[in-house]
Amino acid sequence: MLMEKLRTHHTRDIEPEEMADKSVTLAGWVHEVRDLGGICFVVLRDREGMAQVTLVKKKVDSDFFNKAKKLMRESVISVTGTVKPEEKAPNGYEVLPDDITVLNESCTPLPLDTTGKVEAEMDTCLDSRYVDLRKPRTSAIFKIRHEVLKAVRDNFTREGFIETTTPKVVATATEGGTSLFPITYFDREAFLNQSPQLFKQILMSGGLEKVFEIGPIFRAEEHDTRRHLNEATSIDMESSFSDHFDIMETLENTIAHAYSQVKENASQQLEYLGIDLEVPETPFKRLTYSEAIDIINQYGKEELEWGDDLSTLSEHTLGEHVYNETGAHHYFIIDWPTEIKPFYAMPYEDNPEISKTFDMMHTRLELSSGAQRIHYYDMLKNRIENQGLDPDSFDFYLDAFRYGMPPHAGWGLGCERLLMTMLGLENIREVVLFPRDRRRLSP
Repeated sequence: MLMEKLRTHHTRDIEPEEMADKSVTLAGWVHEVRDLGGICFVVLRDREGMAQVTLVKKKVDSDFFNKAKKLMRESVISVTGTVKPEEKAPNGYEVLPDDITVLNESCTPLPLDTTGKVEAEMDTCLDSRYVDLRKPRTSAIFKIRHEVLKAVRDNFTREGFIETTTPKVVATATEGGTSLFPITYFDREAFLNQSPQLFKQILMSGGLEKVFEIGPIFRAEEHDTRRHLNEATSIDMESSFSDHFDIMETLENTIAHAYSQVKENASQQLEYLGIDLEVPETPFKRLTYSEAIDIINQYGKEELEWGDDLSTLSEHTLGEHVYNETGAHHYFIIDWPTEIKPFYAMPYEDNPEISKTFDMMHTRLELSSGAQRIHYYDMLKNRIENQGLDPDSFDFYLDAFRYGMPPHAGWGLGCERLLMTMLGLENIREVVLFPRDRRRLSP
């Protein structure tokens, strides 16, 4: 005997007028049960939305009615019944059930309220992410994340980039420093990679010319803030025969395309989050580092000297100024001092104190940094030495510059920061399924 289907449609597949009086089978979780005495409503929730299952006591078997009333919230069920248009119900219809099958009963009490009526602490949500994901608001965030990554891939592909994957277990720090997670690799010490930077550049020597990668990066920084993670998803690109201005254009187009696709393809999710998403206009405003320092010193609460990095407070001052002046959230800071940028950043030929670098900012925080890279072997080796690093530790990297490395440029963009600012969220952990930070290693 063939088993009956546990589902014929998702809740959003139902067209009330066209499918009136037709039999369907829905499957999902019991979101709510409302017992009004003579009538019982079971709200079924699946990945696409919700459907109201309506039982009228006078019209159904009493055992069936009582069984429905006693359904435990978040139990998994399959419902077969007839579609009836109903304007007041979710999606404009209800289902009059012939059968409700309990596929798996949920324990009680639940670790948090999936209806969203009772707010839970962030740690509670993360500890029970498998239940938290059932909240429409939470699932909306991760559907939007999917649309963002899809849009990024589509934009890169459209511009002729090749997707690559680089190692996450490495022998050498990408940019030096101490923010490394050491691991035991058989009889040697290795590290979790901070960035695909060095490998992206090696690929430029290999002739792939335009590459991108979306993958995890690891930073052993002891931050415990709402905008830092120790494992994050980085969107990286590298392009041969390009300078920093070329790739700034690629970056702003990528951001605008991601916003546009989310607005077009995730309208229901944006509605759940109460967001009227505005697609940023391109090109983004460009400020030089020197101009940024002048603005901060004029309007900010701290005094910076040329050569200082920007603090969080200074970033906020600058972001507010740019927004008040342009009405835009995104902008670039270009032409940074060479000494405060990584060793691979290309200095200007006529002014080596300034590098061909940029940070792409949102009014709230930095989203991306990039540069034209040094493609000359001797210059690169000298820069490594000048920053107090050992060139011997970078042999695998430097060798690629001996055999015809083209001029190239690239950037890295934080996926989580992009989402956090796009959706106006206060905590970066909201856009990560299972975040890793200073305190959290499980689940």
